[in-house]
Amino acid sequence: MKKIIIPIICICLLAVIFFLELAAKKETSNQKLEKVKVAEVTHSIFYTPLYVADALGYFEEEGLDVEIILTSGANNVAAAVMSKDVQIGFCGSEQTLYIYNEGAKDYLINFAGMTKRDGSFLVSREPMENFDLSKLTGVVLGGRQGGMPSMTLNYTLHEQGLDQLEVDTSVDFAALSGAFIGGQGDYVTLFEPNALNIEKEGYGYVIASIGELGGEVPYTTFNALKSYIEEHPDVIEKFTRAIQKGLDYTFEHSSSDLSKILVDYFPDTSLNDIEKVVERHRKSDSWYKTTYITEEGFNHMQEIVEYNGFLTKKVDYTTVVDNTYNHE
Repeated sequence: MKKIIIPIICICLLAVIFFLELAAKKETSNQKLEKVKVAEVTHSIFYTPLYVADALGYFEEEGLDVEIILTSGANNVAAAVMSKDVQIGFCGSEQTLYIYNEGAKDYLINFAGMTKRDGSFLVSREPMENFDLSKLTGVVLGGRQGGMPSMTLNYTLHEQGLDQLEVDTSVDFAALSGAFIGGQGDYVTLFEPNALNIEKEGYGYVIASIGELGGEVPYTTFNALKSYIEEHPDVIEKFTRAIQKGLDYTFEHSSSDLSKILVDYFPDTSLNDIEKVVERHRKSDSWYKTTYITEEGFNHMQEIVEYNGFLTKKVDYTTVVDNTYNHE
């Protein structure tokens, strides 16, 4: 009997030792992860590659423990980075212009791009086949004054010779859907899934992508303080690699595959609706294929902001854009 019991005890002890060592290695590995806080301007399917990188463990693979914190409003994101409450900001690149022009010595620098055009959609009360801007008449609810959706819309209308079309910027971003349903405006610019919900409820029809109309710009980028980039180049490089992996996965997989990853991030949106929104953004060519921020797109963004009267002077591309870890 002892001959049987002793080997069993030994095996059990070895198994216990193995699992203890495995747990210790895991704990040690977790301890090595560097904590990085990211302020996210809004929580949107528009940012699919970011959630893919998070869900599939790409940040951990790079040795980073990334916490994504919803910080509504690009100005609030910039403030969080400037105050060092977070290490990385994720918002419109126009904020880096404002900070630099205000004279900050330790200003914000864009180090990686994700979305390359406006992510909002133009919704009409009636379906419009063979849509073109010349058919627009009436009032467009364009979101807050100074926001990129309204600025992009204003610039696009100007370029098309439709300055006479009224853009109402009195309605807050979060209240656009309700205002439109309540009868305000003839058109409205909405982000997803709000645009899709308006369609499903029978209140309107998506007729155009504002991003496609407005052209390529570094619409949403990752930024950090100049000093942080200088002091933590390894973190910036690792973070950028993880985002690139997220972009690669997004382009290499179907909208159906992506929706299954995103459903945990958007529990109040059905799997089917998530897939539709992802596909809509894919068709609108919303995402950069690489994190590289182009000079052409950056300068076009400045043209849009300048036309709207929110840019005191243009900023040199190389001053607030660092493509050190990006590849065209």
